[in-house]
Amino acid sequence: MPNHRIDKKALPAIPQIDALDREIINELVKDARISYAQLGKNFKVSPATIHVRVEKMKNAGIITGTRLAVEEKKLGYGVCCFIGITLTSAGDYKEVLQKLEKIEEVVEAYYTTGAYSVFIKILCHSIDDLHWLLVDKIQSIDKIRATDTIISLQNPIHRAIKL
Repeated sequence: MPNHRIDKKALPAIPQIDALDREIINELVKDARISYAQLGKNFKVSPATIHVRVEKMKNAGIITGTRLAVEEKKLGYGVCCFIGITLTSAGDYKEVLQKLEKIEEVVEAYYTTGAYSVFIKILCHSIDDLHWLLVDKIQSIDKIRATDTIISLQNPIHRAIKL
């Protein structure tokens, strides 16, 4: 019987963070524009300490930038859907992903286990646009065997992980 144990030495090191780092992350997730001075005041440490902690977490790849939140519906993107994609072969993943990346309406993609090889999130203006995307852009990709579309009615929970 083969040995399937994981070699812990081969796994990437998980950066160590403490309670202050977690508090800083939680506050920055809520408001990425909060000043280091305000964070320092909130946590009773100097702004320099906050700066050092944030830089440490950036260098460790824990903090990867700041993002602007946009309300897509206010810009006319009234349809959000998820599409499960079955590939012809697992080896087709990279080629299909490159083609999906060129479709602007694809805003997220996941390589998954289970019923689908790839799971994507689409934002578009209308059901007619979704139909056009499916037929003319997504299902026309040679290496895609089948798709399954799920239309989102609402997104009642949307949050970052709390540490």
